[in-house]
Amino acid sequence: MGEQPIYSTRAHAFQIDPNTKKNWVPTSKHAVTVSYFYDSTRNVYRIISLDGTKAIINSTISPNMTFTKTSQKFGQWADSRANTVYGLGFSTEHHLTKFAEKFAEYKEAARQAKGKSQDGKMELATSPSQESPAGELSSPLTPVTPPAMDNINGTDDPCDTTPEPRPEPSQNALAFTHSPSINKHWEAELSALKGNNAKLTAALLESTANVKQWKQQLAAYQEEAERLHKRVTELECQSTQTPVIKSQKTELNQTIEELESTLKDKEEEMERLKEEVENANELLEQRHSLTQKLQETELHGRVLEEQLLGAEQRLEESQEEQENFRKSLRTLLEMLDGKIFELTELRDSLAKLIEGS
Repeated sequence: MGEQPIYSTRAHAFQIDPNTKKNWVPTSKHAVTVSYFYDSTRNVYRIISLDGTKAIINSTISPNMTFTKTSQKFGQWADSRANTVYGLGFSTEHHLTKFAEKFAEYKEAARQAKGKSQDGKMELATSPSQESPAGELSSPLTPVTPPAMDNINGTDDPCDTTPEPRPEPSQNALAFTHSPSINKHWEAELSALKGNNAKLTAALLESTANVKQWKQQLAAYQEEAERLHKRVTELECQSTQTPVIKSQKTELNQTIEELESTLKDKEEEMERLKEEVENANELLEQRHSLTQKLQETELHGRVLEEQLLGAEQRLEESQEEQENFRKSLRTLLEMLDGKIFELTELRDSLAKLIEGS
């Protein structure tokens, strides 16, 4: 199914200054979605973040990478192929810890995948000898002082006071984020059920034909058994207790037992076919139920998309109102400073007049 998102969170993205190798440069004006992606065709894990249509983080996880927590809300890792160090600022320590746990988990998965593919047919993260050129990005990663987290408060603007907690995405928004994966999962299940249904339908038709044939064989066996029973009766009546007749009777009895055993096996086979028919009906009902669930999931996804668009619009309007309010306050503060200065000059003038008089 190609590359799919397997875990997402929101954070402020940074990159190390390529000149100083000490200072952080923000790559986005506000918190962005940072996601782990898994490419099943190449067995590769990547960290990807987009700011609009621009990819601000595109880092393939390799076994020698290390994610370092440099504060309670900030972590970093080095990517030698991109020749940079990425940093992420989270709103809470819990989100940072969760991201670090996922990093370690997918790093271990990349290490195991690399160990199983020494033939070079699969594109995995490079080895430490290839991943660590000379310079500040060599392992182990040297922690860099994180940016001031007072400016990371979940909004697009810096603040001079104590940061307020940034609201997390709602459960509906998270459900919408993963709804494409859920839809694809249900579509795969539905395709598998359709394939199984076609196979069972073919088996059912074949079984029906076999049942008819077995019924004909059963009737023939029953007729043969009745004929043999009559023959045995006739032989018993005509028997002169000779060894030849006894031998024929024994053979006939063995033939009858074999026919009865065959008849019993056919009856068991018929019962098994009946159970398969019942299972096929149950699978058809499950298919119908899964189709309804898929339709409900798609409808729910569209509703969540509309809710998310409304929430984003309200957030932009709120941010615009806050910016206008800040501008009004700054203007009022400048006016007050001017008035205070004028009053101060007036007071000094009055004091000088009083002293002169």
